[in-house]
Amino acid sequence: MPNITIALTDTQSAGLEYAALSPQEWAENAVTERARIANDEIVNMTVQHCLDNSVQVPATREDIVAYAFANGVVKTAAERQAEAEAAAAAMAEQGA
Repeated sequence: MPNITIALTDTQSAGLEYAALSPQEWAENAVTERARIANDEIVNMTVQHCLDNSVQVPATREDIVAYAFANGVVKTAAERQAEAEAAAAAMAEQGA
């Protein structure tokens, strides 16, 4: 399981202690909630893809997310960014 570590300055830590009872729990909740939302989006897109293409929908949410990445239904943000930058560079070359 990946581990995410965040370093805060003393001022940032003090601000978070002001805003949250437990900065650690708040940070964990924020990250896990964003991951849940992203996985909901992936599941929805993948189920639709499977239905549109007469493909058996995987049995669990975990299997659906794994299927989505393995079969190119979705890409990581880094992959999408790299593709956008390559497309922008190609357009710039055509315009030059």
